[in-house]
Amino acid sequence: MPSVHSVSYSILRQQGLDIVFGNPGSNELPFLKDFPEDFRYVLGLHEGVVVGMADGYALASGKSVLVNLHAAAGTGNAMGALTNAWYSHSPLVITAGQQARSMIGVESMLANVDAPSLPRPLVKWSYEPSCPEDVPRALSQAIHMASLPARGPVYLSIPHDDWQCEVGDEASLLPPRDVHHAGAPSDTQIDALAEHLDQADNPVLVLGPEVDAERANALAIELAERLCMEVWIAPSASRCPFPNRHACFRGVLPAAISGISEQLAGHDLILVIGAPVFRYHQYAPGRYLPDGAHLIHVTSDAQEAARAPMGNALVGDIRAVLEALLPKLAQSDRTMPDPLPIPSPANSGEIGRLSPESVFDVLNDRVPDDVIYVKESTSTVTAFWQRVEMRHPGSYFFPAAGGLGFGLPAAVGVQLASPDRRVIAVIGDGSANYAISALWSAARYNVPVIFIILKNETYGALRWFSKMLDAESAPGIDVPGLDFCALARGYGVEATHAETRQKFEEALAQALDASCPMLIEVPTTTIEP
Repeated sequence: MPSVHSVSYSILRQQGLDIVFGNPGSNELPFLKDFPEDFRYVLGLHEGVVVGMADGYALASGKSVLVNLHAAAGTGNAMGALTNAWYSHSPLVITAGQQARSMIGVESMLANVDAPSLPRPLVKWSYEPSCPEDVPRALSQAIHMASLPARGPVYLSIPHDDWQCEVGDEASLLPPRDVHHAGAPSDTQIDALAEHLDQADNPVLVLGPEVDAERANALAIELAERLCMEVWIAPSASRCPFPNRHACFRGVLPAAISGISEQLAGHDLILVIGAPVFRYHQYAPGRYLPDGAHLIHVTSDAQEAARAPMGNALVGDIRAVLEALLPKLAQSDRTMPDPLPIPSPANSGEIGRLSPESVFDVLNDRVPDDVIYVKESTSTVTAFWQRVEMRHPGSYFFPAAGGLGFGLPAAVGVQLASPDRRVIAVIGDGSANYAISALWSAARYNVPVIFIILKNETYGALRWFSKMLDAESAPGIDVPGLDFCALARGYGVEATHAETRQKFEEALAQALDASCPMLIEVPTTTIEP
């Protein structure tokens, strides 16, 4: 009779989940025993790093990824990173080792007494099988749940004594199962959407990360050009769904109610595709929509559609909607928008400190066109989008929930999933400390990420908020005294300190020529977000 262990690995193999991101404990060892040679294990030194690497890998590859955590404590360590995975719709299949079944009720050490409740509400589905024989079926369900729209992380708690148990022959039906989403918009729905666009005097397009995730970027460009529309990127964008040097591009919307209404004033139809409506951050109340405006929301996420405070929504496959919509639209006779001006070259900064704008100018001039940026420097978002050109799909990743600790590990995962493209991680010094041990994984597996640490010795976005909230006297805003070169070398990553533009250019050139991970520490001035 086959075992839970053998059938489970057959399911994982058949479904393409042959890379495991994890940090093992005793509860996980029975699962990892006799680890198959055709699988790969990527170790992270902290569960937040584990989930961050898996998040980056899933986002870049578009595939479901297996994560192996250690009981309740390991799950708790991972929860911060899980917030970003949840809001970025990352299909993570998270398994956590549970104590032996007979030991759970007495709350022995490493027993997760209410395992399915622990990761909620940051997972689509959470479960602990009621008997060993149900483990393979539950694992199969988890894999399919993670990948069905709207995609997202799932959680499965598995008692460690289940792996050795036998299962019936019926379990052989599980590995080859395919579960596909077949939803498509009706002709009536597409005709209605096309009519709204045809009748609008001044429509505007707002794009979100789902467009890039579905590689529908080219369709979005065609839509914008067909209707001569201005294009904005949804607030707190976690991906780049539209080339930011295109004539239609207008920037990233602010994450504030009044700010969005002000930016979209004058448009009578707001078409939002592949983004929540909307992700707000700054408390700036006002009208959700400008006067005279109507909003239509196209998304694959029914929850996002239902919770929006305004507008009508069409829930369906983003690519299918765009493919069906474009043939219904005639070329508009409106004038194409004028392209935004390219910013003038930035000043270098001050003695011993580069301006972030100068750093971004160097990146834009010196890196390959198809580079992938993983960015976690929240106070420099606007300057980055203005100065760094992004034209290819899958070129930009940012923490979807704003939870710090995403950048370093996600960059490792993105590079593992994209070996033919260079990955550059642009990380603030405040953010870097949340997942600094990701450098060890980069060194251990020789993942050639270029880590650029913007070292301004403060939480830049927090300092801006302190001014806005009249709380500049609040403690804990500055983070002086950090030596990222020493930290990197301690984890096995080569590092360089670059306090001038020339030194940064030299360090970047060296890093681009290298086939190993490298870190560049750049002292920078502060700017407002």
